[in-house]
Amino acid sequence: IIKPYSATFLTFSDYMRPAVRLGALMEIGTVYIFTHDSIALGEDGPTHQPVEHVMSLRLIPHLHVFRPADANETAGTWKALMTLKVPAALALTRQDVPVLTGEAIGGIEAIHAGVARGGYILRDSAGTPDVILIGTGSEVQFALEAAETLHGEGIRARVVSLPCWELFEAQDAGYRDSVLPPTVTARVSIEAGVTTGWQKWVGLKGVTIGIDHFGASAPYERLYEEFGFTATHVVAAAKQVIGK
Repeated sequence: IIKPYSATFLTFSDYMRPAVRLGALMEIGTVYIFTHDSIALGEDGPTHQPVEHVMSLRLIPHLHVFRPADANETAGTWKALMTLKVPAALALTRQDVPVLTGEAIGGIEAIHAGVARGGYILRDSAGTPDVILIGTGSEVQFALEAAETLHGEGIRARVVSLPCWELFEAQDAGYRDSVLPPTVTARVSIEAGVTTGWQKWVGLKGVTIGIDHFGASAPYERLYEEFGFTATHVVAAAKQVIGK
């Protein structure tokens, strides 16, 4: 399989948008690799920090947007996009992130299978979850940390990684409902971008953690702390949404 590809900072996708849109219109299987995918690129500041870009790309018909959480989800993304007949965009982080082992769900192959379906349960609770934490990309780590804390406090939390909305939407209702049961309305999303659009997955009762304004110039650890991208903030949001 031969796949043409390009690579640049995610914020520069603005300059490429007419070509990306035409490629999607013609269903050309190009791969667009976008790096430095959030405010976590740090000191370069808001001119280079994408905020609305991932969600904007998700609005383009036929374009499949992937935001993998780590190296293993990225490998699964490459496997998945090799079979796509339409273009795909990868939004990749700059900073180091924990590597997912998938031990609780069957290993790396289970991660790859989950990515191929666009979304999957990365960490589950015993019995029906009290709350579902949904993340993409570099913020999945905070959902996992928060779930561990909540578990220690007797709150059942499920973690769902949702790297590709388009693939997840293409699954049958039975699979989607098994990952995001309609009966569990207590949900929290976490993604370092605009929150617009996340209501589709968290519903009217859910909480969206994101950034609806431009970033700032600072080390990414400081930015995450200032703008609420921490496990502590996710725990607080989970308790809020379940009323504890």
